Amino acid sequence: MTKKDFENICDAISGISPFIRFVGVIGESGELLAYKRRADLVPLLNEKNTKFQFSHIAMKTDLEGFFDNNLGEIEFVWEERKKVQTISFAIKKSRVWVSIDKKVIRSEMLRIIDSCLPIMKKHS
Repeated sequence: MTKKDFENICDAISGISPFIRFVGVIGESGELLAYKRRADLVPLLNEKNTKFQFSHIAMKTDLEGFFDNNLGEIEFVWEERKKVQTISFAIKKSRVWVSIDKKVIRSEMLRIIDSCLPIMKKHS
């Protein structure tokens, strides 16, 4: 996939909901391939911690692959944290990571996930 493909994914997902804070495509080594951040956003992570987060995602993606034969490939992972909610999706060896405002109700989270799945399928 090209950088333009990754940028298109970020644009498509960020347009799904005004509650989406950040969309990034992370490569298999933890590098940020493309991203889109909401304009009014104050990031929760500084640059150093952002790099650690993306490296962590890359390592988890690699480890999760060991279970694919038995459990099937991961479609998405949803995390609820104290300050933010995140969803990540796999596209081949890359991961699309989406952060969403904490105050979002679950039905909106499910709508966001359901709206992301066809985008992921199109690019898988």
